[in-house]
Amino acid sequence: MIINWFPGHMAKARRLIEDNLKVIDVVIELVDARIPMSSTNPMIAKLIGQKPSLVVLNKADLADPDCVAEWLAYYKQQGRLVLALNSKDSRSVKQLLSKVRQLAAPKLERWKMRGLKTRSVRTMILGIPNVGKSTLINTLAHRNVAKAADKPGETKGKQWVHLGDKLELLDTPGVLWPKLENQTYACRLAATGAISDTVFDMETVISELIRELGQWYPEELKSRFKLDALDEAPLATVETIGRKRGCIVSGGTVDMEKTYKLILKEFREGRIGAISLDRVEELSGEDA
Repeated sequence: MIINWFPGHMAKARRLIEDNLKVIDVVIELVDARIPMSSTNPMIAKLIGQKPSLVVLNKADLADPDCVAEWLAYYKQQGRLVLALNSKDSRSVKQLLSKVRQLAAPKLERWKMRGLKTRSVRTMILGIPNVGKSTLINTLAHRNVAKAADKPGETKGKQWVHLGDKLELLDTPGVLWPKLENQTYACRLAATGAISDTVFDMETVISELIRELGQWYPEELKSRFKLDALDEAPLATVETIGRKRGCIVSGGTVDMEKTYKLILKEFREGRIGAISLDRVEELSGEDA
């Protein structure tokens, strides 16, 4: 099954972003620290152009710290300003405001030199659905101004949010790109919740997730689900997990759908461990 999800409101969101970028001074590109490359919308680089921007690896508390360090080094090598944080931690996000002001400083200085009145710095957060934009905005604003939810596609319009001393932020909907060519990335997007659970095949996504966890985090996987060993076939491991957790239907067979949802929930909540699915070494020599 090919995974794709680009509902009508996302096309509208892309147009909204294009229309408002001209009044923005600094762009914050938000990605999921567990899957930085999979959660990077290739359209965003084209939209931003030469406008000052920084990459924020959100949900860093759920990601493998060693992998986070490698991704920070990668982005710095690409010449990008980058920051890893947990959007629920107010101490963590203070660094972000400092970076935004740092990027806006040259423009403010030019205004000052020309004798123009300095207005508030305008910033915009761009990213895919369910990457934590609303939670980050609420933490920055110290109040609930954006609707935060555990499912993608909740933010449909735009709103300006005042963040304090001459700093305003434009909240925009999360947007995917029209075609997900890389299906490995698509499975990772589905696993982390960036794609609606109603539009992908659970068996495919969970099978791939268990395969990757078995490759990179076998001990964490065994420990969480009290497994003696991992089967070579990912779905056999899933079935064992279902039996261990009591996901049994009449006749003694495992309820696989219930087990899929259980594994997905525990992965998304970080209960299996600090997990990263994207690896810097996956990138080709040309991109890395």
